[in-house]
Amino acid sequence: MAAAAALVGMFAWAFYFRADLVLSHYDAKAHLVVARRVIDNLTPGWQQVGAVWLPLPHLLLLIPVQNDLLYRTGIAGSALSLACLAITAFAAASFVRRTTGSVTGAAVAVALLALNPNLLYLHTTPMTEPMLFAVTSLLVLWLYEWIQPDTDPLPPLPRKVGWLLFAAAWTRFEAWAVIATAGVLVFVVLFYRGTPAREMVRRAVEFVAWPLAAVVLFLLNSRMTVGRWFVSDGFFIPDETNANQAGKTLLAIIEGTRDLSGYAILAVASAGAIATVWRGVRGRRWRSVWVGFALFGSALLPFAAFYDGHPFRIRYMSALVAAGALWCGIAIGMIPRRLQLAAGLVLVAVSLVESPPLSARAPMVIEAQIDRPAGIARQVVSECLSRQYRGEKILASMGSLAHYMQELSWQGLALRDFVHEGSGVIWEAALESGPAPHTGWMLVEEVAEGGDVLAQRIRRDPSFTKGMTETCASGGVALYRRDSVQRSE
Repeated sequence: MAAAAALVGMFAWAFYFRADLVLSHYDAKAHLVVARRVIDNLTPGWQQVGAVWLPLPHLLLLIPVQNDLLYRTGIAGSALSLACLAITAFAAASFVRRTTGSVTGAAVAVALLALNPNLLYLHTTPMTEPMLFAVTSLLVLWLYEWIQPDTDPLPPLPRKVGWLLFAAAWTRFEAWAVIATAGVLVFVVLFYRGTPAREMVRRAVEFVAWPLAAVVLFLLNSRMTVGRWFVSDGFFIPDETNANQAGKTLLAIIEGTRDLSGYAILAVASAGAIATVWRGVRGRRWRSVWVGFALFGSALLPFAAFYDGHPFRIRYMSALVAAGALWCGIAIGMIPRRLQLAAGLVLVAVSLVESPPLSARAPMVIEAQIDRPAGIARQVVSECLSRQYRGEKILASMGSLAHYMQELSWQGLALRDFVHEGSGVIWEAALESGPAPHTGWMLVEEVAEGGDVLAQRIRRDPSFTKGMTETCASGGVALYRRDSVQRSE
């Protein structure tokens, strides 16, 4: 089943690659940049991993993206995402098979994972959501295997689970909520089982130690690289649509999940979850299955983000869609065996009608193209720069224009040609005295999120551009050239 899912993913990658959609999302390009800049940089080093995103996806891509072809096309990131699809399919199928005994239910879970157009699209890109699906699905499977045998005392936490907890905590922030939810559920199961308090404390310490170590290392890295323990602001312009409205925020998450998955998956997954709670209350064996509810913990992060004023992004509900596929498999596995095949075929058929694979109208595909018009317009700036560029350094904010730096690799520009936030004292000097004494060019994002740090500096102090002349602007990006560079031509 995992191999079949991977084959479907590779077919989808070929489709989206030919349609030039694999790197249409600006974050897909930015993730490639974060991985490559550790080596390709004016100031290379581990500090370039940064402190905004969790590091594991970029560490895994660090070597492959140093190859220009794999970096420019995004193939390195796509290959990692397709491998994650296989892992997620394996984990989901195994969990359904071991909890319900149903091969049909396992196959339904994999089909819903591999044929959903939104999940399928994400798995063809260098985005980090596919790794989130993989590590969290595998986590609930291994936790179930740990607590399912009704043994006394419970054996120590397996080392592989510990390392997986560490890896999950370094993947995406949604995983932090999944880990916390999983920990609570595990100890709810142990409490119902009558596990002695002293043993529960020992197992809790074992469980918490691994993700805690990962979080502490991340916070220390953040402190050493950017001078802050945790970077939680500066990513967006607040949106008051759902801000400080719990009910409206919850409804937005439910509607977003429905738009990504369809009514059938949402309804059947909910039924499977409710039936599992009921069976767990009535019978001891099904209580261990409750650990699978940890996947729904991923909803806590978008809830907190939207409630805090983060603009709505349907991508944040994709983890719930992956969880829904698994719980649909469990629901099918619960019904009488003679009905499973027919019910599974109907469910898959209805979901395909609601969300056809490779659909150009899939919400995730549409959202991924939000920057595409600006990207096409930026080609004017790219051509303007390439005609006049003679190897001078370029000042640009990687926090806002990382995706454009990746696009400029097609013009032969490397990341070491840029002075950015990761350039340390060079960047700080350019911000203090202006770009002219330090760089030959400057790229400024003037529109997105209200403009980048350079645009805001120019608005506060127009003299910042002294010695520089704007040569062209398009797609929200302005290109400045140092006057001495102009005179030398």
